Amino acid sequence: MEFKHYSVLLKESVDALDIREGGIYADGTMGGGGHSYEILSRGAGKLIGIDQDKEAVAAAQKRLEPFGERLITVNRNFSEIRSILFELGIDEIDGAVLDLGVSSYQLDNAERGFSYMHDAPLDMRMNRDEGISAYDVVKGYSEEKLTSIFYEYGEEKWSKRIAQFIAERRKERNIETTGELADIIKAAIPKKARMDGGHPAKRVFQAIRIEVNGELRILEQAVRDFIDVIKPGGVLSVITFHSLEDRIVKQTFSKLAQGCTCPKDFPVCVCGKKPVVKILTRKPVLPSERELEENSRSKSAKLRAARKL
Repeated sequence: MEFKHYSVLLKESVDALDIREGGIYADGTMGGGGHSYEILSRGAGKLIGIDQDKEAVAAAQKRLEPFGERLITVNRNFSEIRSILFELGIDEIDGAVLDLGVSSYQLDNAERGFSYMHDAPLDMRMNRDEGISAYDVVKGYSEEKLTSIFYEYGEEKWSKRIAQFIAERRKERNIETTGELADIIKAAIPKKARMDGGHPAKRVFQAIRIEVNGELRILEQAVRDFIDVIKPGGVLSVITFHSLEDRIVKQTFSKLAQGCTCPKDFPVCVCGKKPVVKILTRKPVLPSERELEENSRSKSAKLRAARKL
């Protein structure tokens, strides 16, 4: 299957980087190479393309082959940016983009187990060489823990009932495929509640994917690390697809943009705290009407960007 990925908010996220001719940039979530291609096309001297999915790296290498040695690919998680740059002998970069969405390829490739639209073994790992799978979560987590994950990461109001239905089914046999899980979720949600809000399994599948890949646990520190390794004047663009992701990025940027925290009645600053970034997006940038028409998966996308001071 060909690795395809529609890069959401492509122009807007790369415009924010204000590409410097010959500069060094990072695409922390390379996917099919859409953002990487755009950055290199605009004159970047070097692009470090990072992705934990081997298939994504292979596809991006093929697509970006014309750029030759200007491209460096790394099969790792973007949260390891500090060690990646250290191993490459690079001290600082001029900017970076993080597109936190699941690629269209991962969703459409049934065997990856990300989608409730295809029946396949439960997996959902972005890096298939390590970590727990969706099968491990569904089989091994307690009813209470499943409830918590579905509610927190999926914002699913039927979390408790869905977890109960899963626990009941497990007594009979293991739940091994996406189709089986989707059917259980559908059965757990009352018919009237299934009438709106898209596919009934959408939120639970999202929650399990976030848990499997540790997506929220690594995000704040990763944003801080990227800002640390970006040169003054450089920009970090982050595209999120989930309200919790967006909140973490927004709050992290806000903390980094904050200056003195001394009480107002102090005559002089004693904390010495200075802003680290200037936030470029007072409100998140959303997809245009045209982009929404071309790609329905862009519906929940939000872009936030900050410039290192």
